[in-house]
Amino acid sequence: MRRRWTAIACLAIVIAAGAFVFLRPISVFDGFAELKMLFNGAHSRFTTVNGIRVHYYVMGPKDGPPVVLVHGLGGRAEDWRNLAPYLKKAGYRIYVPDLPGYGQSERPGDFSYSIPDEAEVVVGFFDKLDLQRVDLIGWSMGGWIVQWVAARHPERVKKLMVLDSAGIRARPTWNTALFTPTTADELARLDDLLMPNPPHLPAFIARDVLRVSREHAWVIQKALRSMLTGDDVTDTMLPEMKMPILIVWGSEDHITPLSEGNEMKRLAPHAELDVIGGCGHLAPVQCSREIAPAMVGFLNRQ
Repeated sequence: MRRRWTAIACLAIVIAAGAFVFLRPISVFDGFAELKMLFNGAHSRFTTVNGIRVHYYVMGPKDGPPVVLVHGLGGRAEDWRNLAPYLKKAGYRIYVPDLPGYGQSERPGDFSYSIPDEAEVVVGFFDKLDLQRVDLIGWSMGGWIVQWVAARHPERVKKLMVLDSAGIRARPTWNTALFTPTTADELARLDDLLMPNPPHLPAFIARDVLRVSREHAWVIQKALRSMLTGDDVTDTMLPEMKMPILIVWGSEDHITPLSEGNEMKRLAPHAELDVIGGCGHLAPVQCSREIAPAMVGFLNRQ
């Protein structure tokens, strides 16, 4: 009888787990991404910056040179899960915040989610953790944010690295509403923009992605409205930056095409441009092995 009840209990657990995976696959994926950060030695912490509760990971030796990684629009700290371990292995102390509105950080309704205001939160994060001078890395919208930090607070940035970055005056040629898809077709079109040869998503996964999109759409839409005004572009900032700059770009990026990376290089002639062949906008996740040597080499250089 005991064995029978044990078998029934195990079967019930398996059924419940299967149902959860079917109904909430994105929660499962996010959980695995968080576990990967933790298994690589990251510690999950919270702090308060400018009155906003901010989540972040920290990893690497305590006496290592500090590096701060800033994610993109609709992203989260775990988006750096494939690149951060390379920096840890190279001896750096890594700080990976969730920007306000994203990941596990607070989503205040009265925050602007603009580039300048997100940049000031990043600087406030430096202050809160007593990071006087850092190597600063940003991806996509995060690249735009770190350009603002470097331009307005150059004394805080030792080296700057941007990956498939937004920021210069370049009107998107694609429908920005796709960043908050509402149908499976719109989601598929977004995936086509984000990566070469995107995998087909099963219907139950697509359904859950759209559920999450609906929940967070207001933050992304607020950020996009601010960005699309063109008020905060960095075209006049880049020529004034004196710190070493590395620009990394996926050759197949359709969100921020390589032409924008070339223009950033023109505006900051002393910057280095490294093009990763065959990679799209998700290069830091999907092409981390190709990016890591240039990233570590750039940071190690005296």
